[in-house]
Amino acid sequence: MKVVIFDMDGTLLDSKKDITSSINYVRKMNHNLSEVSEEYVVKAINMEVRTLSKLFYDTPLYEDRDRELFESHYENECTKNVYLYDGVEDMLEELVSKDIKISVATNAPTQFALRMLEHLRVKKLFDVIIGADMVKNSKPSPEMLEYILKYYRFDKNSHKAWMVGDNTKDILSAHAAGIEPIFVTWGFTAISTQSVVAKEPKEVLEIVL
Repeated sequence: MKVVIFDMDGTLLDSKKDITSSINYVRKMNHNLSEVSEEYVVKAINMEVRTLSKLFYDTPLYEDRDRELFESHYENECTKNVYLYDGVEDMLEELVSKDIKISVATNAPTQFALRMLEHLRVKKLFDVIIGADMVKNSKPSPEMLEYILKYYRFDKNSHKAWMVGDNTKDILSAHAAGIEPIFVTWGFTAISTQSVVAKEPKEVLEIVL
């Protein structure tokens, strides 16, 4: 058995426009702050060490009112401009056709992951879609990956698994879970120092198949 676990934002799909829109809505409505750019948001999200509440809303902690307003706004916003990266759908369908098990582990809330993947008509391809709200610790913790591997009754002695993502947190979670990482450069992070890199989706197929 082979298992491929995918990160979502910046790996399967581009969601930066809608995320930025909802962040700016909270900045304006709750804090009277000026808008930030998509580039700023992506850079902040991909920082290895960061406090997003400070970067986005200039608060030391993520306040409940900001979380609630973001989630209520993003619920409708998250499918307005989101799209799959070129070649991703073909890659997913090819993996499934080869009887390779695929799932999603994202630090986004599960409700948004389900909504976006359903909107993009690929949700049915995945066995498990898990967000940070379903575990105690999000990536770089291996907890989400271990949840998925347990679902498959994964045996490291006879099975093979990969974590595919665009962030160092994905790579660290893969190492912690004892599976192989694949770093992709077509999404939110274009440069990598990782040893296993895919520059386009078909290269994931070459590694896995």
